Order: sequence, then structure tokens, then C-alpha cells
Amino acid sequence: MGGAAAGTKWIHHIQRLSAAKVSTEAVERGQSRVIDASLTLIRERAKLKAELLRALGGVKASASLLGVPLGHNSSFLQGPAFAPPRIREAIWCGSTNSSTEEGKELNDPRVLTDVGDVPIQEIRDCGVEDDRLMHVISESVKTVMEEEPLRPLVLGGDHSISYPVVRAVSEKLGGPVDILHLDAHPDIYDCFEGNTYSHASSFARIMEGGYARRLLQVGLRSITKEGREQGKRFGVEQYEMRTFSKDREKLENLKLGEGVKGVYVSVDVDCLDPAFAPGVSHIEPGGLSFRDVLNILQNLQGDVVAADVVEFNPQRDTVDGMTAMVAAKLVRELTAKISK
Repeated sequence: MGGAAAGTKWIHHIQRLSAAKVSTEAVERGQSRVIDASLTLIRERAKLKAELLRALGGVKASASLLGVPLGHNSSFLQGPAFAPPRIREAIWCGSTNSSTEEGKELNDPRVLTDVGDVPIQEIRDCGVEDDRLMHVISESVKTVMEEEPLRPLVLGGDHSISYPVVRAVSEKLGGPVDILHLDAHPDIYDCFEGNTYSHASSFARIMEGGYARRLLQVGLRSITKEGREQGKRFGVEQYEMRTFSKDREKLENLKLGEGVKGVYVSVDVDCLDPAFAPGVSHIEPGGLSFRDVLNILQNLQGDVVAADVVEFNPQRDTVDGMTAMVAAKLVRELTAKISK
């Protein structure tokens, strides 16, 4: 039985327990214990890694991997829930070296650490609904940020995770950030298919919450009338692939984050043309090349305080783990931007 199906089974089981006179308070206490244990594990791992870095010295910022294996808010396939371990495996698989393109070494803990995963399925298994689950994700991110010099580099998961992550970053830093969002889709529907937490609605929630001053969306090529209207409503700077040749010079020389709390980068793997990354749920031809993406990221001027890589779907990665390697390379180069 798949993880999502198992979780649904247990949610129904909890509902039956409630109907059988098990008190709501008893269920909620049990859920709270599971959540507290989950946060404690992340907290203690982050504390240990941060203590090591502070002892080593000379570290202003270290990228810290945090997996959020959530896929149930996807409108099509739920395979991104299985992505974090596959990305980690590709990072350390040995088929390439551990250096970023600018020469930072990933096996140096001052550059990259790892605090593990938020146990999404185990929490949902206890009947925890999305309102509370999103709070758990936010608290997990804040827990990492509490331990200087760690900065969260989040492995999705579907794109719904960006909302609680950005919310946490903004709240922890005390103000809005500028967001660079690379994606085939704007993910800014007000409430896609009745789900306010849909992966297609994450940036509507972010903008409503005031967590971003500027939102730049790059790589768009599957955008509806509502997507454009929502973009205008929130003042989003939307760059579509049909005009990329004209916009290229500007996008490869971005300067963000001045006057706010820093820059957040969100990379949906389907921003890439499927020739480079076929292992995604929503295949949209006509996308960015991998070098296009690296040029945008590497030339970005600004203090990157956190980032995510989302929507890699291992269940569609049928070409010798090619897309896993692509996602891993994105993580490598984002690590280079964050660490210092």
C-alpha cells in the first residue's frame, strides 16, 4: 500500500475511533505528542550541526537540508512525496565530485549540513489536517533558523510546501523577502479545485500574507487567465517563456533583497524543458535549459536566506535517474549561493 493510501486509511480509522466515543481531546493529545517528537528530532539535529559549525568558526551561513516529503496537495500525481531521499542519494552517489561550479565543497560541513525530514506521512497518519500540518512545517523551518549559522534549503515535495516555508522565513526574520520563483506555472490560483493549500495556490497564500515584497516568476509557459489576473492583483513580475529571449539579459543580472530581509529562491523542477528534466508530474515543453537556470541563479545578486527545490517526481524519472541528478545539481548550486 502506498504512503498516501495508508495515511488515508488511518485518518478514516481515527474518525471511526471518534465515532466510537474516543474523546477528541485524547486524539488531539496523541497528535500533539507525535508533532512534538517530530519537532524535537529536527531541533536536536539542527542544534548539534550548528554547535559543530560554531566550534569550527569562520561560517556566516551554511545551507541546511530539510526534507518535506509532501505530495497530497498535488492536483495530478503525488510522486513528489518520494523525492527528498532520491535527491540526497543523487547528491552523494559518487558519479560526480562534491564541488559546486564555483569551487565550494559540499562535504565541508561549513558549506552544507542536513537536519533530516519533517515526517509528513507519520503526522498525517495520526489524522492531522492540513491547517495544523502547515504549521508543523513552518515550525520546523523556524527551528532550523534558530540555530545560527544554519539556513534552510528545503527539499520537496510538491509546491504547496513553499507557503509554510516562506511564511516561517518571513516571520522569523521579521519582515518580507523578495522571491525568485522558477516554474512553468505561476501557482497563484486563489483556491485550485477547492483546495486553498493546493500546490497551484501556494503563491496566492504567500502574497496574501504579506510575506513577499517582490515576486518574480520566471519560466512561465502554462498560465491561464486567472493566473495573469492574480499576478496583476498582487503586483507579480511574470516572465513568460515566449518572451524569454527579450528578457534574458535582465533575468541573468537580477539584484534582489535590498530593503527587505533577503532573497528566497523557489525552484520547481518543471521550469526546465522536459528534455533536461523528464521526471516531473506536469510535463510542459518549451522551458528553460539547465544552463539558463544556472545563469539566473549564479548571477543573482542578493543575500539568499532560504530556498526550496520542489516537484521532482521520482515515479516518472525513467531515464537512469536523470532528473534526480538535475535536482541534485540545483541543490548544489543553491548551496553555493546560500553558504558563506
